[in-house]
Amino acid sequence: MTDQEYDNLWNRIGNLSPKEQKDLLAEFARRMRAGNHSRRSIMELAGLGKEIWEGIDAQDYVNQERDSWDE
Repeated sequence: MTDQEYDNLWNRIGNLSPKEQKDLLAEFARRMRAGNHSRRSIMELAGLGKEIWEGIDAQDYVNQERDSWDE
């Protein structure tokens, strides 16, 4: 979910009446207790952002970072 989608969702919830908000919260809690959510694996993140590091030598990068500590 993007930040914009998240903000939009909060705005929509904020426009509900207090009773509707309470009902929504109760339904959400019911679904969470029922286990209607999937567990995610940290392994799903494997390789994420790897394009950022293309062409960069890992040891050179570490050496540059360490050298910057002495400045």
